[in-house]
This record gives sequence, structure tokens and C-alpha cells, in this order.
Amino acid sequence: MVLIKEYRVLLPMTVEEYKIGQLFAVAEASKNETGGGEGVEVIKNEPFSNNPLLDGKYGEGQYTFKIYHLQSKVPSFVKYLAPKGSLAIHEEAWNAYPYCKTILTNPSYMKDGFHITIESLHLPDDGKQENVHQLAPNKLKNREVQIIDIANDPVSAKDYKESEDPTKFKSIKTGRGPLAKDWVKTTDHIMCCYKLVTVEFKWRGLQNRIESFIHQTERRLFLSLHRQIFCWIDRWYDLTIDDIRAIEEETKRELNEILFSPKASKTKSSSRKRRRRIK
Repeated sequence: MVLIKEYRVLLPMTVEEYKIGQLFAVAEASKNETGGGEGVEVIKNEPFSNNPLLDGKYGEGQYTFKIYHLQSKVPSFVKYLAPKGSLAIHEEAWNAYPYCKTILTNPSYMKDGFHITIESLHLPDDGKQENVHQLAPNKLKNREVQIIDIANDPVSAKDYKESEDPTKFKSIKTGRGPLAKDWVKTTDHIMCCYKLVTVEFKWRGLQNRIESFIHQTERRLFLSLHRQIFCWIDRWYDLTIDDIRAIEEETKRELNEILFSPKASKTKSSSRKRRRRIK
């Protein structure tokens, strides 16, 4: 059975603000994960129009194609079974904001046996709409819903950073934060990212374990990324979409330069201090 979960991420900002914040945070997170032969390789980042995968709902937007080199990021038993170099994940994304569709595959090894689809819809509400993705009754019956609260949900010790803690962060530019326990009821701005994640893994004996692991990983990534989006708000709040495209181009060049450098993981932090920032 294909495992379907819908994660609803609540944030104290507008849908228009999130468009910039999410793109900025994804670029920054890619830098943090890249170096020493692992990380994100950006192949394409270009406009698209009339893509059939979007079911005719959204006519145009931005297309990205990335390859994630993740040998050390998967469970040890998968690394034992899979040949070295076979765990590169291909990610194609069609961002027709406020809707985005992302497809992840592993064409070099698992081929049709591995498929993740993430459909995201961003709406100005508190996450209580029941079927924004218009699922058919059979899929809706099997869907599990989880709310993600960036302030109150527990974060693992390895993911926690005090500078990225919404309960301690205060925005200079917007005055938002720190987020209290009841922030959802008291905030002046609220939106929800409705993320529908469909996981299919056809590997006999490992299907349930891997599908559960993937969903745990996606939830952890959603929580960490959206905590960063809020706590980095002063870095992206004044940026335009043209600024973001410039940052993405610079990020693409940097990632592709350092990806296969053994020394990159040691020099990332120092190089980021020297990096030109668009303000």
C-alpha cells in the first residue's frame, strides 16, 4: 500500500512573504548540506509553462532539477544493500506558487521501485481545511494528517540551534516573535503549508521500514526548514524575487564548485562569512 501523509505547517507570516522566505531558506540549507562529495547538485533552474504533470491547474512557474548525493544520509542497512554511488536522488520541482509539485526518484538503482511525490499548497488559514488537494475518496480514506507547529513541536538535539528557536527569536524588521505556546491563537499573521507526501518503495522485505523512515525524515526536514524560515526573516524580508533569482544563481555556482571537493566541508563556514549578501 502506498503511504500517504499530509503535513500542515503553520507559520506566523503571509502567503506572499512565505514565497520569498521559502526560496531563500532552501538556497541557504543547500549550502549547509554540501561539501566533501555529498550534497546538492543543481542541474536546472528555469521558467516553465503548461506542464502536464500539474493537471492543467497551474500554467507557469519555475522548474528546478537537482541531484542529491546522500550516501551518508540513508539507514545503514540500505547502504549495505545498495552499491556505492547508487544512492543519488533526483528531484524535479515545478513551483507554480502558491502550488508546488516535487518528484523524487532514484533512476540509477531503484528505478520504478522508488518514488516520492510532494504536493504543496500555501493558503492564508490555520490549517483546518480538510481536502485542499482534492483527493479522491479512496486516497482520502488512507491519508494521515499531522500538524507541524514550529514553536511547540520537539526538535532533536542534533537539529537544535538556539539562533533558530522561534520561542527565543525576535525579528527586528517585523517585530514578530518570540512565539509563545499559544501563538497560533494570538498572531496577527498566519498561513499554512499543506504538504501532501506520497511515498512508494518497492523493495521486498524493506518496504514498510523504508517508507516509515522516509516520512520521519520528511517531517523532520519540514520542521527544521520552517523554523529556519521564520528565524531568518530579517535576512530575507526585504528581498525581491529578482534578488532571490540572483541568490539561486550564485548558490548553483557555489554548490557545483564545492560538491566534490574533499576539503569543502571544512571550509564551508569560512567561505560563507566571505559570501556577498544581497540586502
